[in-house]
Amino acid sequence: MGVVGDAEEDRNRRLLRARDLIDRRSTEPLDVDLLAATAHMGRAHFIREFRATFGETPHRHLQRRRIERAMTLLRTTDTSVTDVCMEVGFSSLGTFSRTFRDIVGTSPSDFRAGADPATGFVPTAFRMRWTRPAGARRGAGGELSPDPGP
Repeated sequence: MGVVGDAEEDRNRRLLRARDLIDRRSTEPLDVDLLAATAHMGRAHFIREFRATFGETPHRHLQRRRIERAMTLLRTTDTSVTDVCMEVGFSSLGTFSRTFRDIVGTSPSDFRAGADPATGFVPTAFRMRWTRPAGARRGAGGELSPDPGP
């Protein structure tokens, strides 16, 4: 592999390390400076590289992970929306509700009320893929394209 390939592989490895940190500690307070340090990059460069590689900013990735967890809790428990908000890492119910609506398209309460019991038999991995919040995806050529949804 050439020098360019080695450098790109190293960059990807460092970005994956930061993304994995978000995924593992999504319920904890995380800031961009910590994530950038994890990837051994400056703050602005890290944000640009993360977005170019994964199609979303580190902050949006963190929000989406938290909302995915909230969707599961709302669907599978009787925990109050406020408690779900705090459990997944948000400190403000207003911010949680606004972010949930932005990503999922409905309020947390409406999402809970509309959870389809007919999908209860579907294996979790398939259900999670089917109901994953919309976001940007990369096409075959690497270009960003809207998520076509389920």
